[in-house]
Amino acid sequence: MSYWYNVDTGQVETDENRSRGEQVLGPYPTEAAARAALDTAHQKTEQWDAEDREWNERGGSRDDDA
Repeated sequence: MSYWYNVDTGQVETDENRSRGEQVLGPYPTEAAARAALDTAHQKTEQWDAEDREWNERGGSRDDDA
C-alpha cells in the first residue's frame, strides 16, 4: 500500500481513498513519510537550488570530461 499527502486538506490518504489531481504528493512507502511530505519537498528544493547555484558558478559545464 502507498500513502499520499493531500496539500489541500493536510491529510494522509491511501491508495484506496486517494484524491486525484495535483493536490496530492506521493506515493510514500509509509504513513510517517507521507506526513513529512512538505518537509521532504522543502529539503529537496533547497538541495536542488544549491546544485543549480553550483552548476551556474561552474559556468554550466561538466568538469568530469576534462
